[in-house]
Amino acid sequence: MTREQLGAFGVWRHYKGFAPAAARELEELGFGALWLGGSPPADLPVAESLLEATESLTVGTSIVNIWTAQAAAVAESFHRIDQRFPGRFLLGIGAGHREANGAAAVKPYDALVAYLDELDAAGVPKERIALAALGPRVVKLARDRTSGALPYLAPPEHTRILRETLGTDPLLVAEQKVVLDDDAMRAREVARGMVSMYLGLVNYLSSLRRLGFSEQDLAVPGSDRLIDILAVHGTPAEVATGLVAHLDAGADHVAIQALNEDYLAALRALAPVLPFARSLG
Repeated sequence: MTREQLGAFGVWRHYKGFAPAAARELEELGFGALWLGGSPPADLPVAESLLEATESLTVGTSIVNIWTAQAAAVAESFHRIDQRFPGRFLLGIGAGHREANGAAAVKPYDALVAYLDELDAAGVPKERIALAALGPRVVKLARDRTSGALPYLAPPEHTRILRETLGTDPLLVAEQKVVLDDDAMRAREVARGMVSMYLGLVNYLSSLRRLGFSEQDLAVPGSDRLIDILAVHGTPAEVATGLVAHLDAGADHVAIQALNEDYLAALRALAPVLPFARSLG
């Protein structure tokens, strides 16, 4: 998967939240990729339907959960999709959350390695796989065994650190939540509805602590400082500037998760500004 294929900006949303008509519109608006969150099932029918509805858009999973989707079935789905839509699908995988997956007998890192081994044996090219990565050990695994990293719920400073670890060649896709609303209090209320649900998950808390956020910042429902960084809000120009911060920190592509109730309206307002975003800061 090349940087040129993805473009600078894509859209992140739960895999059940994309409709084919919306996918076509997002492609027409200039977004280069759709990212399917929420642990889509191994047969990946949503990815196939979105690719069918569009002309050149990339569809990626962000992410397939290795505990709930068997590698052999995922590999079969990859080959089916790639045969129909060559080069347009990126398989993002990850270990999910300890709290959701229960106490596994195999350590998450070891499970990731074994899963990648299975995908490799099934002929899925490493260039078409990316890995959910927050901590340094998994980031290095993403660098060495896949096309790159798909961090989530992380600020531009984390993007900078990941780029230093990955080096120049691997792909780095940063997810960024946004609220298009120039009323700060209202925007924070919307953002907290999403961000606070992650503040009880060890992997995200550990990552945010490494970045210097305090226990006060991380206490539910999250400090204003934390919320403003993890869910950029404001006018389209202000939000675009926040997105570009990830590109300036070393991301190749930013997956935008619009938290507005009408996410398409927010993205329609944002799209015309994005080509000029670097000149707005």
